[in-house]
Amino acid sequence: MQYTYLGRTALRVSRLCLGTLNLGVRATRDDSFAIMDAALDHGVNVLDTANHYGWQVHRGFTEELIGEWLSQGGGRRERIVLATKVFNPMSDRPNDQGLSARHIIDSCEASLRRLRTDWIDLFQMHRFDRHAPMEEVWQAMETLTTQGKVRYVGSSNFAGWHLAAAQEAAARRGLLGVVSEQCAYNLATRQAELEVIPAAQAYGVAVLPWSPLHGGLLGGALDKLERGTAVKSAQGRAQVALADRREEVLAFEKLCAGAGLPPAEVALSWVAHRPGVTAPVIGPRSLEHLEGALRALDLDLPGDVLDRLEELFPPVGRGGPAPEAWAA
Repeated sequence: MQYTYLGRTALRVSRLCLGTLNLGVRATRDDSFAIMDAALDHGVNVLDTANHYGWQVHRGFTEELIGEWLSQGGGRRERIVLATKVFNPMSDRPNDQGLSARHIIDSCEASLRRLRTDWIDLFQMHRFDRHAPMEEVWQAMETLTTQGKVRYVGSSNFAGWHLAAAQEAAARRGLLGVVSEQCAYNLATRQAELEVIPAAQAYGVAVLPWSPLHGGLLGGALDKLERGTAVKSAQGRAQVALADRREEVLAFEKLCAGAGLPPAEVALSWVAHRPGVTAPVIGPRSLEHLEGALRALDLDLPGDVLDRLEELFPPVGRGGPAPEAWAA
């Protein structure tokens, strides 16, 4: 496994993050445990979740599953960088959501109980809260880090100016600030290149792209649908997505077939090797998916394939010296 630093910190992280959105929901408990064990055995040391994951069963279910896995011992907790998130509603109570100091602290305490651990390595703001002053957010985060319950603070789904606001507020308090940003980024979703990734690079923030396969659309979705091998839970999502991008996806799958490469590995390799990217967040439902993701890290895409990918999925905007000014 390749390792790098998490942004400007001294914390070393694997070039892949194991996302847990599917664990316990689209993968059974036993399969989920096997995936986490295999990822750890292959050197993947970042395990990413969120307080509300598993909402299909009940909010917090995925954290409980991870806590059960960690409780087996064997050095699991000591070997991983455990990341979770706060923002989404955890109940119908008005203060059980957002980034108020109250909810941040209460959510952290609840996540610690579900995860059966004493600390969270990376506590991430799942969304930017327009009603929460960053001074309030950092007051709560500083309390948690001082208590040893949180080691680092990250963000997710922030705009470029959100990152700037967070970092400037942290600097005024003499804090490290946000060390990572999880953003949607893949061949078919390149908006992050305009402002989010440049802002992250300017502030020394790690970029952890989520949905590197665009919800499975870039994982051979068209071929799987036509052969009837797509899992039932993915069929509806893929058909909706393909309604707008069928020709692009068809051309992409033909390109991969011509190069003798699996589409999922091509798409993931492209993201993993983009400027500013630290580690994509993968969401495997099976050991096979995990193994493909591991292979993608070592995949060196040929120049002609990279050129064709740029033609099929061009950057957002008109280019030039100020592309962000003309983005649709």
